[in-house]
Amino acid sequence: MSVTRGKTRSSLTQEILSHLGLASKTAAWGTLGTLRTFLSFSVDKDVQRLLRAIAGQGVDRSAIVGVLTNRSREQRQLISRAFQERTQQSSGSPEDVAVEILATRSPAQLQECLMVYKHNFQVEAEEDIKSETSGILQELLLALAKGGRKSYSGIIDYNLVEQDVQALKQAEGPSTEATWVLIFTQRNPEHLVRVFDQYQQCTGHELEKTVHHLFHGDAQAALLSLVSVIRNTPLYFADKLHQALQNLKPNYQVLMRILISRSETDLLSIRAEFKKKFGKSLYSSLQEAVKGDCRSALLALCRAEDL
Repeated sequence: MSVTRGKTRSSLTQEILSHLGLASKTAAWGTLGTLRTFLSFSVDKDVQRLLRAIAGQGVDRSAIVGVLTNRSREQRQLISRAFQERTQQSSGSPEDVAVEILATRSPAQLQECLMVYKHNFQVEAEEDIKSETSGILQELLLALAKGGRKSYSGIIDYNLVEQDVQALKQAEGPSTEATWVLIFTQRNPEHLVRVFDQYQQCTGHELEKTVHHLFHGDAQAALLSLVSVIRNTPLYFADKLHQALQNLKPNYQVLMRILISRSETDLLSIRAEFKKKFGKSLYSSLQEAVKGDCRSALLALCRAEDL
């Protein structure tokens, strides 16, 4: 074929196509593209397929390709957002982990943690808190890091309980964050549980509702975590462990952190709360969900079945 004749055929083809107007028409399935809307689309099912594809020893590339190459752009965007939400929920934010550590360690353990932190990272933990946080979250973490919480003397100070309740009720406007920080970080847990109960009796709603209303973002999450820790520390950790076991690929980082750190303090209480709330023992849950080399180590830390 000559070049001239080839150009003639090309231009003739373009002219015919322009008259047919194929670009503005659709085929029987609704589009001329090779990728079209997946009719039986389900965000949850596709996210589960992706999680299963990365949960085993090796990555199931064919499953990932199958999902991502057979969905429309809008469907892929929905999958992406849902996948990020699922994978981020289980890991916990750095601020949440910081509250967990700073609020649940004894004074001696806390000082040891801070010393190790400085040794490993060559910087004081307080300096990193100042550089990475701001506002009430910064004030809260710095106060917790100082370890200034008063120990329980065995004597109930009903007057102080009432004073703290009234202070929290009035601390609902601008520039009142210091009151929340002071009460939450200086009072002993036994006292604060009474404050929380009395607050609910006076206002008709739990303190958590006020926190939701007054605070937002990381500060809100930190305060809610702190309330949960104070109300019932073993239950707080039981919830964390259950959440870490929910995804197809368990959050091993959370499981190891909690089981190791609580194995010498209150893991038996955590096991009891886990069985009470979820109707299944922590040991059985670990047996079913955990795979790989760390399975035997985590089971050994958990120690035994709860019947």
